[in-house]
Amino acid sequence: MSETLLLIIAAAVVWRLYLWSRAPHDAPTRSVALSLLCAGLSYPVAMPGGATGIDTVAGHGAAKLAQNVLLLGTVYFLMSFYLYSADGQAARRRARWEAVVVSVVATAIILGAVSGPHEALAGSFSTADMTISQVAFFYAGAGLYLMYALGAAGRWSARYARMSGRPHATGLWMTAIGLGAMAVACAVRAVFVAVRWSGGTVPDQLMNSVAVGLVVSSLLFVAGVTYSGVRARITATRLWTRRRRDHRRLTPLWQLLIEVYPGNELRPASSGLWDRWRARGVHRRYHRRIVECRDGLVDISPYLVDEDDDSDLLLLEPEELASRLRRAAVTIRQGSPAPGQAVPLAVPKEDDRDADVRQLIAVSEALRLTA
Repeated sequence: MSETLLLIIAAAVVWRLYLWSRAPHDAPTRSVALSLLCAGLSYPVAMPGGATGIDTVAGHGAAKLAQNVLLLGTVYFLMSFYLYSADGQAARRRARWEAVVVSVVATAIILGAVSGPHEALAGSFSTADMTISQVAFFYAGAGLYLMYALGAAGRWSARYARMSGRPHATGLWMTAIGLGAMAVACAVRAVFVAVRWSGGTVPDQLMNSVAVGLVVSSLLFVAGVTYSGVRARITATRLWTRRRRDHRRLTPLWQLLIEVYPGNELRPASSGLWDRWRARGVHRRYHRRIVECRDGLVDISPYLVDEDDDSDLLLLEPEELASRLRRAAVTIRQGSPAPGQAVPLAVPKEDDRDADVRQLIAVSEALRLTA
């Protein structure tokens, strides 16, 4: 579970850093990237191996302190995203003011951590001695700020979700629910701190349930932030796959027409090996092949007209049209003049590009089966 979550967060961080690199001066994009980066760094710090390594180098409790400071940065940059998205001077001043607030909170919990007894923060939240005032202040201060920032970001996410259409609304609702759940979990943990500081106890099962809720809500938040981009990539990949497949399926028809009319072959924009796999190259070759096939059909159509046959060529089945195309190609190679005028061939009933491609593929498949 932890390894899967780390991979998901790492993928989200890499994706958002890539988007930031494409728009380095865009404040909302920068804020999301930095928010996910802080979240991504805080997770391995919180894992047993990472915490042990940091504590060994920097002293007991350093990992816990670093994790919480990174979490403060995570929610601050998340708030900044919404503030900068408002694109107003008041919103930008609010973002700068929130930077002061988070800096004060971070400084306060750092001072609380370093002023407490040695190794007081070495354990986890469930094992920490909350009767020590510095420890209680550390967890309460960080938790209350997280509750405030996550709650505010969750409200903004829900507001934008109501104004947005799918698929953006879906991602925003996932984000809003994840943020709201995390804010509630932080509030509950703050109550736990108060109870334990006053000498009370909290059942381990209850604390574990809240910890699991935090992990699940964090995962939902990350999924929501990346939902629109991932969905767009999936859609683009499906289109890329379909067009590569259709390009291959058009090969029999394209080869027959190019052999008799080689001048119809358009010059490729690029012949590099990488261009064969790039999305732009695949789409370019796909559209070029359609144009070449259509040009070839226009040129070869006069040879399909038979003075003794008054049938409508538009009504021919793909198998019959494929048979006539083969006979016409033989006639052209023999140097025979065109017996008629150009006529439309393989025209679909629907007036759209996909229907046109399906019609061409049907003829091409018939040529392949009768080869």
